[in-house]
Amino acid sequence: MTVLSVLDLSPIVEGSNASQSLANSLDLARHAERLGYRRYWLAEHHNMPGIASAATSVVIAHVAGGTNTIRVGAGGIMLPNHSPLVIAEQFGTLNALHPGRIDLGLGRAPGTDMATARALRRNLDAGADNFPQDVIELMGYLQPAEDGQRIRAVPGEGEKVPIWILGSSLYGAQLAAMLGLPYAFASHFAPAELDHAPEIYRSRFQPSEQLDKPYVMLGLNVFAAPSDAEAWLLFTSLQQAFVNLRTGRPGRLPPPVEGYERDLDPMAKTMLGQALSCAVVGSPETVRQGIEAFVRRTGADELMVTAQIFDHAARVRSFEILADAHKSLSEAA
Repeated sequence: MTVLSVLDLSPIVEGSNASQSLANSLDLARHAERLGYRRYWLAEHHNMPGIASAATSVVIAHVAGGTNTIRVGAGGIMLPNHSPLVIAEQFGTLNALHPGRIDLGLGRAPGTDMATARALRRNLDAGADNFPQDVIELMGYLQPAEDGQRIRAVPGEGEKVPIWILGSSLYGAQLAAMLGLPYAFASHFAPAELDHAPEIYRSRFQPSEQLDKPYVMLGLNVFAAPSDAEAWLLFTSLQQAFVNLRTGRPGRLPPPVEGYERDLDPMAKTMLGQALSCAVVGSPETVRQGIEAFVRRTGADELMVTAQIFDHAARVRSFEILADAHKSLSEAA
């Protein structure tokens, strides 16, 4: 049965703060470890009032230091914002602190708006167009140093931190295939190319030192609760946050609202229906059937599950229900 992992944006909910969000992230990671999830990834976003994981490497250190066995990583680091050497040093340090438990997912978007991208002080003339070269440069820093090598990542060299390519288009699929790296597709918020990107990646994959055959991870929203009605109510927090973001009003994660989608205008409904089409929402049995159908449709090797749920206890419970559903499917298989 397909492996399950967790993607956490460390949501800052209305009425709370970043300190509580980061404490919640560690608590959820400990639950995920106990429940058998393989990885716990955090994402780099900037200038987002509702996301506490902007300093992604720091939050990874926080989570990895408070857990024991679960892999912890970035889903992902937005490489145009950083020099490859700095990221090699950061993740080399993380892997030195937590050997064999660190993953490095790389994306080519800035993870923010252009004004904020300029404030991050990278060379915007290079940016995303230099992404393939930056990835290769970064991979080189994580290999054992060669004789006479002038620039070295210390820590970093020889750590061989597993690198993933993240994407929501055909570009990332082609790059991951060419470099022989595992591919993570952002179907949880940008599913338009879900049927094409993994197919292109698999068909063009070239084996590498890191990976001998293609490996596809797909993002999936899962909102699980004792009943379908309760799960759909929890889902309205994400729906509100998404509409607010797409209409230029990003904010903290709002509480659930009864009948939220019913009162939306047709354009917003269409936007939500497209962007969040990869979502499994419902009771334990609904979730079991939903993930089984999604895996059957996509052939995913791994599901990276995210759940922007307002109440932390309900969020933990959602991942518990999903773990039970996954166990049931695995036993049946």
